[in-house]
Amino acid sequence: MIRNGRGAVGGAEQLAPEGRRAVRVWCDGCYDMVHYGHSNQLRQARAMGDYLIVGVHTDDDITLTVDGRDTYEEVKQAGRYRECKRTQGVSTTDLVGRMLLVTKAHHSSQEMSSEYREYADSFGKCPGGRNPWTGVSQFLQTSQKIIQFASGKEPQPGETVIYVAGAFDLFHIGHVDFLEKVHRLAERPYIIAGLHFDQEVNHYKGKNYPIMNLHERTLSVLACRYVSEVVIGAPYAVTAELLSHFKVDLVCHGKTEIMPDRDGSDPYQEPKRRGIFRQIDSGSDLTTDLIVQRIITNRLEYEARNQKKEAKELAFLEAVRRQAAQPLGEQDGGF
Repeated sequence: MIRNGRGAVGGAEQLAPEGRRAVRVWCDGCYDMVHYGHSNQLRQARAMGDYLIVGVHTDDDITLTVDGRDTYEEVKQAGRYRECKRTQGVSTTDLVGRMLLVTKAHHSSQEMSSEYREYADSFGKCPGGRNPWTGVSQFLQTSQKIIQFASGKEPQPGETVIYVAGAFDLFHIGHVDFLEKVHRLAERPYIIAGLHFDQEVNHYKGKNYPIMNLHERTLSVLACRYVSEVVIGAPYAVTAELLSHFKVDLVCHGKTEIMPDRDGSDPYQEPKRRGIFRQIDSGSDLTTDLIVQRIITNRLEYEARNQKKEAKELAFLEAVRRQAAQPLGEQDGGF
């Protein structure tokens, strides 16, 4: 799913392009509801070496061992531990909160509503205090974030320019499967994804959709290796002007229902008239609506899991602080 980079499949003795032994990097996590924060972590991890291996945890949190020790203690002592910089403003906790609350506050960069703030202070914080790892924060878009995720490539002669459009909310495996199928339609595809404005998505989806705002959805889609370019705030109707501007050869849409434009017209009438419209079956039954429904159904269980996880992490942080405050001799067990 993540944009292609230097990682390559091979054995332990695989050599890097310079002829040296390849640096193999291990990165693990739960990766529940993969978002652009996870993508950014993997991007940073890949940049640390030549071959990236990703471990996915079971549904039990393993931040600490059963006896309360840091799970990375051994590799830290060996000097082989590195940390990726956290992507501020996104967490699974935050995304779950948006799904559970019928509010549209996350569509803008304004201050959180009182309802959402109350949620953040309860769901994103256990009774013992606030944890810097598990919690709710606010996303702020910057041009540098976009540059880090973008491919930076323009369409080349001989490439087939394919346009797809939608919300791509909570970017998930159903979206990836669809884009992979689209990518296979041409020998040299150049896929442009048009992302609709938040207000447009809310118009045809309703409720508190989209869960992720336009800037967040942009990074999620840019992180996908099948996407070459993103139109930030694309028009709902695929017009002749849009097709001409991007020199589009093919327009694709999934099997989800196509909602009419505000005037009742078909938003794909122009590509259909030109004979360049294709509907693609991703083969996946996962949708954003289904993910939201799962969260709503399992709300109480998730809240308990989240607070238990944060309590364990806070206990670990306190233990680290106490150890750091002890004199050196006491830390080593005395003389």
